[in-house]
Amino acid sequence: MTQHSRNTPQFYLTAPTPCPYLEGFQERKVFTHLVGDKAGELNDLLTHGGFRRSQSIAYRPACDLCRACVSVRVIADEFEPSRNLRKVIHRNADLVGEMREAIPTSEQYSVFRAYLDARHHDGGMADMTVLDYAMMVEDSHVSTSIIEYRRRTADTGITGKGGDLVAVALTDILGDGLSMVYSFFEPGEHDRSLGTFMILDHIARARNMGLPYVYLGYWIDGSSKMSYKGRFLPQQRLAPNGWVRVDVNGAAASEPQD
Repeated sequence: MTQHSRNTPQFYLTAPTPCPYLEGFQERKVFTHLVGDKAGELNDLLTHGGFRRSQSIAYRPACDLCRACVSVRVIADEFEPSRNLRKVIHRNADLVGEMREAIPTSEQYSVFRAYLDARHHDGGMADMTVLDYAMMVEDSHVSTSIIEYRRRTADTGITGKGGDLVAVALTDILGDGLSMVYSFFEPGEHDRSLGTFMILDHIARARNMGLPYVYLGYWIDGSSKMSYKGRFLPQQRLAPNGWVRVDVNGAAASEPQD
């Protein structure tokens, strides 16, 4: 029997299942395992090719009749928030975010559980236990961090201490950017637009870290669940011939970007 090295990726194709974003469509995914000494390098390479990470798996859509899922990455240095996005930043000025080691806590799971129950009670993650959540955070062979967003208090400072936890982002640190793997927040804080705020915070973090991009996953034209990603411009979208720039006016560049 042929033995494959842990550093040699093997790719697999899933069976068709109902698409969670476009009614009446079937989805398939191609995936591989991110394990071994080269997992980080492989994750970087695959992310550039439109893959996403979930635990120790990298996947991307491979649907038979649809190409609606488009990978997007925000150009951090050139991003300027619109008037509405500046309002989101202002509404969350009382929050402080701290990037820390990807270690799950019961406090995080409490927010995660409330988020699922309120926003995704009928989704594929609805039955996740605290052990499932711990696996989601810890099962990574790449550079991954947790960013916790808390209410600012008198104790908040260089120690990173803050008040109540209101939002969390699980984020990969790539060679050329930050990749938002999964984020969640207290559902009772809906007036804050915390999902949008966390993206804005990641853009600022990437700029401060000298990283050119923030990877947001898939933008899907026609899906209300994914259309918000088109608000963060300028950005690049992965086309068959490479990454194509989309500017604030919505116009796409004619030539692929490096």
